[in-house]
Amino acid sequence: MHAINTKRVYDPVEKGDGCRILVDRLWPRGVKKEDLPHDEWLKTVAPSTELRQWFGHDPERFEEFTARYLRELEQNADLDRLVEIAKGQPVTLLFSAKDREHNQAQVLAKYIQQQLS
Repeated sequence: MHAINTKRVYDPVEKGDGCRILVDRLWPRGVKKEDLPHDEWLKTVAPSTELRQWFGHDPERFEEFTARYLRELEQNADLDRLVEIAKGQPVTLLFSAKDREHNQAQVLAKYIQQQLS
């Protein structure tokens, strides 16, 4: 089983994080680029601006958000890069949303896990 973890950008770095990849389309508020320990920023795998704005981090919309985001991911050529990275090492997907359960990193982690299975 490949380790695909998720973590808020504001959480401390841990030894087992592996490759730390920011998966937000926008840079996190209040964080300088040099202050965020990350290996890559793959903003192209984040939800489209339209989808992100529609979702608005409303937990009641999460099920529909997930369905729409999965459709976007199926058309995303940059996702292959993320899957390749995850094949060889633990990966931590970084996100800035306050809600740790209802965000794109959770959907993305499950999706990658399925691709690797």
